[in-house]
Amino acid sequence: MTKVIYKICRAEEWRTAQAAGRYGGAEVDRRDGYIHFSTAAQVAETAARHFAGAGDLVLIAVNAAVLENGDAGTLKWEAARGGDLFPHLYGPLPLSAVRWAKLLQLGADGRHVFPELAP
Repeated sequence: MTKVIYKICRAEEWRTAQAAGRYGGAEVDRRDGYIHFSTAAQVAETAARHFAGAGDLVLIAVNAAVLENGDAGTLKWEAARGGDLFPHLYGPLPLSAVRWAKLLQLGADGRHVFPELAP
């Protein structure tokens, strides 16, 4: 199973998380009752569907094993878009599980430009 999962969020939400020491999710996450994540293979489509043309975003790489084996909450792989399994975290994201966070830039074509992603 995937070892790194990814979250896209607004830069302001990420700054709030850094100050709090944990990320409680975006409005849609709180409404749905879990934090939405994507795999490396899924995250570009997630960006295109839910963040098209949006700037001021952060891409967060998360060590899934920390969430699966820690006290962070429950990480579940659940069927979503097209039946694909997506990682959902039922609980806040501890910053100790974060590998890195990078600004997600927009290319000249208006699409997000992703760094090299680990599977």
